[in-house]
Amino acid sequence: MVTLGDNWLTEKNIDFEYKKYVLLAFLQQVDKDFELQKLYPSLREIIKHYRQMMAIREKKEELYNAFPSKATDVDSEKMQLVYEKNFYDSKLMRELENIINFSIPQLEQHFAEGKKIYDAIESQLNIFPVGVVPLRSKEGYLFIRDGKNADTKVYEYDINLFEQSDAKYRGIHTEYIKTWEATLSTTYQNIKLELLKEKEDFPNPATYAIESELVVPLEETLLPIAKRCLLKYVEGSVG
Repeated sequence: MVTLGDNWLTEKNIDFEYKKYVLLAFLQQVDKDFELQKLYPSLREIIKHYRQMMAIREKKEELYNAFPSKATDVDSEKMQLVYEKNFYDSKLMRELENIINFSIPQLEQHFAEGKKIYDAIESQLNIFPVGVVPLRSKEGYLFIRDGKNADTKVYEYDINLFEQSDAKYRGIHTEYIKTWEATLSTTYQNIKLELLKEKEDFPNPATYAIESELVVPLEETLLPIAKRCLLKYVEGSVG
């Protein structure tokens, strides 16, 4: 996949036409992924670079506002002085601003397209607990089935709290365990019983099943959306 480096805006040539070509080449690949309903990592990349562009724009405005002003004229009608900032964009800064102003709407458009696909897939997911849910549900098992067949992919999940400078967030980590092929005896309850026998140190794990009516790529779409769906479901059930 074509990706944008974290420093794509400032590395190599800071030239509007060149950066436009770089961005559009990346977004062309994103379009191809979205056509195949492959959301990740494309959607995550778009969000990251959009936030980066917005942060740079805001910092530039902060820098501009921090510069002192000087009186340059008198408005005779309003009877007040006219002030001008002692700040002038260099050619390089103007080029960066042109690149940013072009990039933000492009990223917004593609984010909206990705979000539309995401919402459509999430809306048809069905999530429910398997067996009795223990009081502690931050770790356990996740069962996933899609609309193609009745095979069940099983993951172990763990929900963690992590902090950034401005807020606290919850993240979910999954580890693939095994795929149970569909048979008459392959019920969710039987799968859970087998897991309990195999891992006796995990006596009463929270277990959830997520079923998708659609057939979408597992790693690039279904699993990431299922993880976020599970995170919201668990937080809602305990809060």
